[in-house]
Amino acid sequence: MAHLNFMFTLNFDETMTKAERGDVAAQYNLGVMFENGLGAPQDFVEAAKWYHRAAQQGDPEAQSNLGVLYDVGRGVSQNHGEAVTWYFKAAEQGHAVAQYNLALMYDNGLGVRQDDAEAAHWYRKAAEQGSPAAQSNLGCMYAKSRGVAQNFAEAVRWNRKAADQGFPQAQYNIGVLYAKGQGVPLDLIEAYKWFSLSASQGYSQAVTVLYMFTQIMPPAQIAESRRRVEAFRGK
Repeated sequence: MAHLNFMFTLNFDETMTKAERGDVAAQYNLGVMFENGLGAPQDFVEAAKWYHRAAQQGDPEAQSNLGVLYDVGRGVSQNHGEAVTWYFKAAEQGHAVAQYNLALMYDNGLGVRQDDAEAAHWYRKAAEQGSPAAQSNLGCMYAKSRGVAQNFAEAVRWNRKAADQGFPQAQYNIGVLYAKGQGVPLDLIEAYKWFSLSASQGYSQAVTVLYMFTQIMPPAQIAESRRRVEAFRGK
């Protein structure tokens, strides 16, 4: 369903009138306005109410956003089961954020029985739509044999997709795979490169490992790694 991309262009009174008449896009937009304090006072209870109305009409954006409110307990009592219900409705319609959030619920056993296979299934759905967080998590599932057969080549492939988007967790994961020679030839220079890219974004595990590598790698190898970092950034 089409929604306005620039919420500040909406007139609150007009949107309210349309929403009260059952216009699903207006109901969703009103939820966004209340949730973010755009053209209306921030009010999470009102946001949840209007998301719920749009969600009941099948709007996947509203279903996903309502799931988040239930997930964190904002404007409604925290209820992971309700969060799963709404995430699932949106995820079935192909909503990538909802697919990722549903995967997290299965991954962590929140609102549903913990299930690695279901987590991997929904991570894959979101990953195929380009979600870097889902790509990274799916890569980890392959590396750790959780919900899928262990496959380091697949771990590299999915983490690389996310790493190329600048996702720091995936960049760290790629560094680990190069450092261990899992799914790729062992290459400490390439590992240092990915740890450096991740650390530059403040990813704490990468910062720690990068410091250790700096103490043991020859200066020439570090220089080559840094050259590769700049080449990656220059793409």
